[in-house]
Amino acid sequence: MSRRIEDHERFITTILFCDEACFYISGTVNRDRVIGPFFFAEKTVTSVIYLDTLQNFVFPQIEALQPEIIFQQDGESPHWSTIVRDALDKHFPEGWIGRGGPISWPPSSPNVTPLDFFLWGYVKNIVYKTQVRDIDQLKTRVRDTVTTVNVGMLARTWQGIEYRLDILRATNGAYVQLY
Repeated sequence: MSRRIEDHERFITTILFCDEACFYISGTVNRDRVIGPFFFAEKTVTSVIYLDTLQNFVFPQIEALQPEIIFQQDGESPHWSTIVRDALDKHFPEGWIGRGGPISWPPSSPNVTPLDFFLWGYVKNIVYKTQVRDIDQLKTRVRDTVTTVNVGMLARTWQGIEYRLDILRATNGAYVQLY
């Protein structure tokens, strides 16, 4: 991926970053874990559920909004299954970024993904300012909070991505904890 960034100045701006986060009514926050958001009632998202979401929601929105993108996903088990990788190969013939994909994503690099280093923390800080009553209120708060992300926040996030990618290049992809 570093070579593509160096060879194509606009490469990084074509990436659609994808990730997941868990939200609980109790306010429990898992910090490890914007088209959407998509909500799953299932406790575990399997490769079949993930593929269904891609085919029925994500792919159609990508085609309508920004057909010329490079899709990026992390190495979670549902993302790495053969059926998901086959669908990504078919839908993104120019390539996609991720574990087992035509464009590799640096392993152990969640601090490079803007959803991990910015969005999930921002959303959870706002969603959990006061206790959540029920699942409907939780979904509403998540949706409402995502819509508050403004152009200035996005500009700072892009600067953060570039900074983090520079660190990855300088360390040959080694994991570095950033604060």
